[in-house]
Amino acid sequence: MDDNRMIHSTGSKIGDWFFVILCVFIAIICLLPMVNLLARSFSGADYLVKHEVYLWPKGFNFEAYKTVLTDMKYIKSFIWTVILTVICTVVSLTMTTLCAYPLIFETLKGRKLINILITITMFFNAGTIPNYLLMQKLGMLDKPIVLIIPGCMSVYNMIIMRSFFYGIPESLQESAEIDGASFIRILWSIYLPLSKPVLATLALFYAVGRWNGYSDALMYMKNKDYYPLQLLLYNILNNINSVEVATQEGFSAPGLSESLKAAIVMFSTVPILCIYPFLQKYFIHGVTLGAVKE
Repeated sequence: MDDNRMIHSTGSKIGDWFFVILCVFIAIICLLPMVNLLARSFSGADYLVKHEVYLWPKGFNFEAYKTVLTDMKYIKSFIWTVILTVICTVVSLTMTTLCAYPLIFETLKGRKLINILITITMFFNAGTIPNYLLMQKLGMLDKPIVLIIPGCMSVYNMIIMRSFFYGIPESLQESAEIDGASFIRILWSIYLPLSKPVLATLALFYAVGRWNGYSDALMYMKNKDYYPLQLLLYNILNNINSVEVATQEGFSAPGLSESLKAAIVMFSTVPILCIYPFLQKYFIHGVTLGAVKE
């Protein structure tokens, strides 16, 4: 019996070490492109042209970052993207909560039909041209609101929040109703305080989605003052190889333009990565609880 336990324990340790090594290997693979990008952003033009930069900078310089941090179009776009991300996250969480909360009550009339209609939108979409015509008819084109309202709620995220609400004991709601609390008061005083993990998780989803989004701005926005950072990055990376753009940015060599590309990507990626350490514990906890109904 003891021998079987020892064999089982040894096999379990081997399995644990295998998964640890596998996770470390996957983490290294995921980090390598970022390390290479960072090295390229600090490297000199001659080494980039010769493709000699891999994981460590060569010809160390700050020219690319000086260009990014001193050019007002990058700074303005960065500030606008931060403001837009905060607004979209708050609006999206509000809409998601207000949609998910009523659907947990079995007494809601038409509840099943509403669930079906909402779910259908996950699989069917009118398409790009009808959406553009709709934004045009609503007078939202070239206005900041077009980057906020159309994508203010994800049905998938709403289902996660609704599943989380289902897991909150009904006894808490019933006791609040006995004390005379309204549905809004129950939501504010009971459900939201207990939903911090799922709120943090969905906030992360919405914030990352908005920060990385550029397709809606590409379709609906012509006013360059409201270009989010990712759309500015998209346009620059598409055009920076040309001699005109490289000269305009103050670069005369292809290698320097490559360094600028890397610096811009780092400039737009690092800020959103800084959010993860603060929300990591809520992220794991929220996804797990939101997927299980006890």
